[in-house]
Amino acid sequence: MSDTGRSSANSWLTLLLAGAFEIGYALSVGGSHGFTRLTWSLVAVVFFLLTLWALSVALRTIDVSIGYAVWAGIGAAGAALLGPVFFDESLTPVQAVWLGVIIVGVVWLKLADRPEKTQEPVESPQTAQPVAARAQEAQVVER
Repeated sequence: MSDTGRSSANSWLTLLLAGAFEIGYALSVGGSHGFTRLTWSLVAVVFFLLTLWALSVALRTIDVSIGYAVWAGIGAAGAALLGPVFFDESLTPVQAVWLGVIIVGVVWLKLADRPEKTQEPVESPQTAQPVAARAQEAQVVER
C-alpha cells in the first residue's frame, strides 16, 4: 500500500475515533444536566477536547465538507442509539430507520472518497526535449 493510501486510511480511522469521542461528548453533556453535575461536566470537557483534536487531525487529508458530515453523522446516530441505553429515552422504529439512512450515507461517503486511479501520460522522447533545444529547432526550421 502506498503512503497516500496509508495516510488516507489513518485519516478515516482518526475520523471514526473523532466520531466515537463525539458520541461520548453528547452523552456526557446529557448526563451533566446542563453542566450542574461536576463529574459528568468534566467528562464532557475531556470528550469535547478529544473530539476536536481527532477531527482536526483527520481533516488534514479529508475534505472538510465530507469529514464534518461524517463526524456529525456518527455523533448524531451514536447518541440517538445509545441515549436509550444510558438514559430514560426512547427510540421508535421510524427513528431507527432514519438513523440507518444516516449510517448508510456515512458509509457511502467513505466509499466515494476513494481516489480513481489515473495514469499519467508517458512523455515521448520528442516532448521530453529541453525547451531551449525545441526553440532552437523551431528557429532553424523558420530560416
